[in-house]
Amino acid sequence: MSRDEDLGAAVPHRTRVKVCGLTRADDVRAAVDAGADAIGLVFYPPSRRYQDVGAAAALRNLVPAFVDTVVLFVNPSPAEVREVIDGVNPDLLQFHGEESPEFCRQFGVRYMKGFRVGAPGQDTAEGLAAHCAAHGQAAAWLFDSFSQGYGGSGTSLDPALLREVARAPEARPLVLAGGLSADNVGARIAQLRPYAVDVSSGVEEAPGLKDAARIRAFMRAVRAADA
Repeated sequence: MSRDEDLGAAVPHRTRVKVCGLTRADDVRAAVDAGADAIGLVFYPPSRRYQDVGAAAALRNLVPAFVDTVVLFVNPSPAEVREVIDGVNPDLLQFHGEESPEFCRQFGVRYMKGFRVGAPGQDTAEGLAAHCAAHGQAAAWLFDSFSQGYGGSGTSLDPALLREVARAPEARPLVLAGGLSADNVGARIAQLRPYAVDVSSGVEEAPGLKDAARIRAFMRAVRAADA
């Protein structure tokens, strides 16, 4: 095969993976060793995966080059966000509440906006698409299932509600979350072909405590789906 023919060959799809809600050094190492593209640290105090700035900074220092650190907020104050930016130096902000586009943009750091599929106003394909369109400057749109606890519930979302969003010409990269595990992530990738998937409770032995074997199994399932 010539060099030109090789360059023209189809490039296989690769689904990126974020492992979210990490609280222990061993879990960060397990996610990185398994091939995760990003790790997520939670700054939402009601969550059982919450980390303060000092603990999160220690975990962030374990993350090597070419693996992103994402920090998750739910309806924070600007001061809270700035404290985390200064103390943790994240690669990406994730806003998972009802934050406005103006709020998300003010920090000068790239952000990903999370949407709770099935929440009031986001329980139809049209309503969800309208909410997403307002965040056209986000680096990605993340879709989680609606729950009172803002994520990490292990509940799956209805993929039918995402089809209009995925078809929109202005769509941002789609990140799929909500009840994912090694058992179902392959089917979800086949249904929606997301840019990335985000897993938390699906690789845990208990809330906030990741299981290295489950992380590896999840990564194998993603790669099998891509193949």
